[in-house]
Amino acid sequence: MMNLLLVSTQDYLHHPIPSRHHNIFERLAAWHDIHVPHFHVSHGPARNTLLHVHEATRFPVKTPVLHYTLNAPHHYRVMCEIIRDHDIDVVVGAHVLAGTAMIRAAKKFNVPVVFDLKDWFPDSAAAYYRNPVAKRLIHDGVLAVTRYNLTHSDVITTVSPGLVAKLQGYGYNAELITNGVNTDLFRPRDGSRVREALGIDPDAFVLGFAGAVERWYALDEVIRALPRIVERHPNVELLIVGDALFTGYRETLHRLAATCGIASRVHFTGAVAYPNLPEYIAAMDLGLIPLAPPQWVDIALPNKYFEYSACEKPILTTPIPDVLALGGDHLRVYRNRAEFIQQVDTAIRDPVRCTLDMTDHDWQRKATAFETIFARVLGGRR
Repeated sequence: MMNLLLVSTQDYLHHPIPSRHHNIFERLAAWHDIHVPHFHVSHGPARNTLLHVHEATRFPVKTPVLHYTLNAPHHYRVMCEIIRDHDIDVVVGAHVLAGTAMIRAAKKFNVPVVFDLKDWFPDSAAAYYRNPVAKRLIHDGVLAVTRYNLTHSDVITTVSPGLVAKLQGYGYNAELITNGVNTDLFRPRDGSRVREALGIDPDAFVLGFAGAVERWYALDEVIRALPRIVERHPNVELLIVGDALFTGYRETLHRLAATCGIASRVHFTGAVAYPNLPEYIAAMDLGLIPLAPPQWVDIALPNKYFEYSACEKPILTTPIPDVLALGGDHLRVYRNRAEFIQQVDTAIRDPVRCTLDMTDHDWQRKATAFETIFARVLGGRR
C-alpha cells in the first residue's frame, strides 16, 4: 500500500463532470491511502469519494483565477500538513498555482512528484477570456507557471500523443496514459426512456453531444447547420447533454436556436448525473465531437470518443489527429459546415452498425499504469 497526495485540477467534490482523476484515483483508493485537498470553487452537490478530503479553501471565491491566487499560501500550508502528518510517499497532480504549491510542499519533505498534465493549461486557461489582452496575459502567465511545475517534477504523464509531442517541443519527456472509459457503465443500452422523457419521437434521427457546453466545442456551428439538415431530413433533432462550466455559452445557444427557427428541435438537458449519462448517449443516433480551437485540436483526445465508442455509437468529429489515429469504422470526419451537412446526410442514408471492444481503454487499466509509475518512482528513491 502507498500513501498518495492527489492535487486535482478541479473542485474534487463539487465539479459536475468527473475527470480522469476521479475515475483513476477512486479505483486506486480501494487499496492505497489517498488524500486530496478540496478547492471549493464549483457549485453542485458533493460526490461520494473513497479519498480522504482535506478542506483547502480559506477564501471561498468562485472565480477560478481569484480563488487559486488568494488561496495559494493556504494551499501550500495544507499540502505540507498532509505530507507531514500522513507520511505521503508520492505526490501526484495537475494544476497551475496549486500545482506549484504541491511541488514546493513535496520538495520540502523530499517526496517525489508525478505531474499529470491533462491538457495544455496556457490555452485552456485563456479560453475563458474574450478580450485579446486578457487572453495573452493569462496565456503567458500560465505558461511560465506550467514550465516551472514541469521542470521541478520527477515524472510527467499526459493524455494524448499530441501533447507528448508538444511537451517534447518544450524540452520535456512525458509518459502517455490516455483517458479511458468505465466499460461496466458505458455499454449499449436502450435510449427510448430518455427520448420519451425529452419529447423526442421514437423515429427521430438524433444528433447528440455530451460534455461541457463551452465555446471550445463549436455547438453554435452545429445549430447553424441544422435548418439545412432539417430541409432534407425533417425527422432530425439535436440533443445537448451537459452544462456550461464558467460562461454563458449555453444561453447563447438557446438564443441562437430560436433565431434559426429550430428551438423545438434542440433539446438541452443541463447537467445530468454521471451514472445516467450512458442512457442519454443511448438516445443518440450520431455522437458529435465538434472541437474547434486549432491550438487544442492537435493535442486533444476527448473522453467523448471513448464514451460514444463504448456505447457503440457512430461518431462525427472535426479532424482531431489522435482521434483519427485510434480510428474505427464508426468514425466520420468534417472540416466545415458543408461537410458537416453532407456527413449527417450520409449517416442517415447509410447508417453504420458498431460493435466495438473498448477493454483496453477501461479506467482500471489506466489506474494500473499510474500505480506502476508510482512504484517505480518510489523504488528509485528508496
